[in-house]
Amino acid sequence: MVVLLFSLTVTTFYNCAVNKKLYKLNSFFQQKFFYMKTIGLIGGLTWLSTAEYYKTLNQLVNERLGGVHSAKIILQSLEFNEIKTLTENNDWKGIATIICAAAKGLQQAGANCILIGANTMHKIADEIQATVTIPVIHIADAVAEEINKKELTRVGLLGTKYTMQLDFYKDKLKAKGIEVKIPGEADIAYINNSIYEEFSKNIFLPTTKTEYLRIMKALTQDGATGFILGCTEIPILIKPEDIDATLFDTIQIHCKAAVNFALG
Repeated sequence: MVVLLFSLTVTTFYNCAVNKKLYKLNSFFQQKFFYMKTIGLIGGLTWLSTAEYYKTLNQLVNERLGGVHSAKIILQSLEFNEIKTLTENNDWKGIATIICAAAKGLQQAGANCILIGANTMHKIADEIQATVTIPVIHIADAVAEEINKKELTRVGLLGTKYTMQLDFYKDKLKAKGIEVKIPGEADIAYINNSIYEEFSKNIFLPTTKTEYLRIMKALTQDGATGFILGCTEIPILIKPEDIDATLFDTIQIHCKAAVNFALG
C-alpha cells in the first residue's frame, strides 16, 4: 500500500511537471509563431484615407490568417484642419508636437509599431521615431522596396507639393537607386490644390481625374515607367485600369509592411 501511494505521488508530481513544461512550451510557440503585434495608427490625415488604412489592415490580416481573424489596431485620429493650417503656415514644429504626442500615446496604450497615415507627414518621421522606442514604419522605405521588386528605376511621384518638392521622400527612393520624376510647377500646384481642397473634403471629380491622367502621360513621355500615388487619397481617384503603367498604391504598400511586422 505504501509503495502504491508513493508510486502514485511520484506519478502525480511527474505529470504536473510535464504539464507545466508542456504549458510553457505551448506558450512559447504561441508567442513565437502566433502572437500578433498591435499596430498603432496615426489617422485623420485625412479621415478618408484613415478609413482605407483600417479596412486594408484588417483585410490583409484576414487574408493571411483566414477565418474571422482581424488586425489589432489602436487608432489616434487627429483633427485635420489643425494639421492643414500648420502645414500651410510651414509650421512643422507645431505639427511635430501634435503627431509626436499621438505616437507617445499609442505606445503607452500598447502599440508595438507606429504607422503615420499620410505620405506628407513623413517629413517629420525621424522626429517621431526619436520620441518612441517602438518602430515607425516609414512609408517611403516600404514603397522603395516594392519598386525594387518590380525592377523599375524611374518613376513619377504624385502627392502634395511638400512630398513632391522636398527631399525627405525622394532621398529614400534615390538611396535605393530609383530616379524620381515630378511634374512642372503649374501641375504641382494643381495637384496640391486638388488634394487639400477636393480630396480632403471627399470630392473626387471626373475633370480632376482627366487632369491627373494628362500629367501622368506627360511624365511617361519623360521616362517614368511607374507612378507612386504619394498621397493616400490619390488611389481613390486613380485606378490601375486608368493608365498603362505600374501604380504604387501607398496605402496598400504601407499596410502590407505593417502587417508583415505584426504577424512576423
